[in-house]
Amino acid sequence: MSPTSRRPDPGILAGPIDLDGPRRPLVTYPEVPATPGLVVKQRGAPLVATVVEALDDRVLVRDRRGAEHWLRTAKGAFEVDGRFVTLVRPRPERAPAAPTQTASGSVAASGATARVARASRILVEGRHDAELVERVWGDDLRVEGVVVELLEGADHLEEVVRGFGPRPGRRLGVLLDHLVEGSKEQRLAATIDHPDVLITGHPFVDIWQAVKPGVIGLSAWPEVPRGQPWKEGLLAAIGSNEEPARFWQRLLGAVDDWTQLEPQLIGAVEQLIDFVTEPA
Repeated sequence: MSPTSRRPDPGILAGPIDLDGPRRPLVTYPEVPATPGLVVKQRGAPLVATVVEALDDRVLVRDRRGAEHWLRTAKGAFEVDGRFVTLVRPRPERAPAAPTQTASGSVAASGATARVARASRILVEGRHDAELVERVWGDDLRVEGVVVELLEGADHLEEVVRGFGPRPGRRLGVLLDHLVEGSKEQRLAATIDHPDVLITGHPFVDIWQAVKPGVIGLSAWPEVPRGQPWKEGLLAAIGSNEEPARFWQRLLGAVDDWTQLEPQLIGAVEQLIDFVTEPA
């Protein structure tokens, strides 16, 4: 080859490789705890759902039609509030120091363990009712061995009571929403006449109203026009674009103890606890 001949351009193989040179940055995604009630969208799919449960590598979500799906928690596989994120299993909360009072205001029994469940039960209308009762009275109920179960609406109250078979030592307490004169709930409650069944309730259309609005910075719960879905109407009235499940988790998380609940709910629940734990 003559001195004037040019060698072919060796391209990227020309010269030694610079191992310390700039590298293509890796894409990272923020980690978001998959807490129950969190609204997520599956990346690359039309599925929008709320988180029900999270494991280390999978998450159970419930879509708007009530169907549940197990999905893999790959990196950046979900969208939350417009951002691609990686869902992670929530860390267990560090156990706080033993309180001197429970959230219901009762004196905390030092070293007390959960009692074996009684035959007696308390029924509440829906999941939100059960979660609020658990948050405030859960410690008391475990010590007393009282189980709270879902009635799933009051329409079949008479059938549920009959199937439960109340008797001395097997009492049934029922907590109803909107238990006011002339309401459907009041008419259904009037059909039950049994010495081992006690029905109490509160005057609110929904259990959300039993939480004092000040806990989330409202001066009062807005009025929702008759005929409009109550939860959606409330969110529209306060200018919130949250899904009802997401808003409820925020509202529930703001409740620390009984002082943040309306007296009508406090009295109704306390009365039921006393009733089902009264010695036979």
